[in-house]
Amino acid sequence: MSIRIITDSTSDISQQQAKELGIIVVPLYVLFKDNQYADGIDLQLDEFYQKLAESDTLPTTSQVTPEQFLAYFNEAKENGDSVIVITLSSLLSGTYQSAVIAKDTCEYDNIYLVDSLNVTLGLQILVRSAVDMVAKGLPVDEIVQILETDKTKIHLYAIVENLEYLKKGGRLSSVSAFAGTILNIKPIIEVKDGKVGVAGKARGTTSAYGKLLQFLEQAGGINYSKYHCVGYTGDIRNLDPFLEYTKGKIEETNRLTSPIGTVVGTHAGPGACGIAFFE
Repeated sequence: MSIRIITDSTSDISQQQAKELGIIVVPLYVLFKDNQYADGIDLQLDEFYQKLAESDTLPTTSQVTPEQFLAYFNEAKENGDSVIVITLSSLLSGTYQSAVIAKDTCEYDNIYLVDSLNVTLGLQILVRSAVDMVAKGLPVDEIVQILETDKTKIHLYAIVENLEYLKKGGRLSSVSAFAGTILNIKPIIEVKDGKVGVAGKARGTTSAYGKLLQFLEQAGGINYSKYHCVGYTGDIRNLDPFLEYTKGKIEETNRLTSPIGTVVGTHAGPGACGIAFFE
């Protein structure tokens, strides 16, 4: 009997990384007008950001279906394995609900569902934490209990470079976006209580970095005994100024670096950078 870990593609763990970690990453679907792509399979992140920049309207995402989960659940049931499923926030997608339906259909008790109440970098550090606990040989019920506690201590902040995508998504009016662009306003997005929202704004990138560090301290600071993850949308070089600014202010202990994918990336657009951590 072994413990299998399943997550979804909004964790921004690539299919290659999933193989290395020994986990399953089930794709959501990204829809650009009439074209549908399996996230991370048919559509890699560099292609996603290129299409995002070229598209007049924002793409939408379609949740993982119960059938996608069910195939993995049935396989685990046949082998007598336990399954831990860690999904993006149930307030951002119906993916968690699909996992609930699949578990009910499978009629197998050893499936444990964790609603991360997070996404992208925040979901990723929770999944990687679970992988480490499995490797250490912790029993499945203890792992799930720790995940349920730890997920409430995750914070994610991202600085938006371009207001155009918040405007397209209806989170900023055209007037606010225009004024914000002229005044060089940089919103700071956060994931809080399972939803994506604007935590604050700063004038200029350097001020935004400073404000993000303030939010980080207000959240209780980073727990360096666990993973923290710095991320970027679009080109990895967008992360360089942030890393330069935070050198000596944020330790590199247990640091991961990852692209920020479709759910947050759609609203932030290319050029954003961010961090997720356990308080």
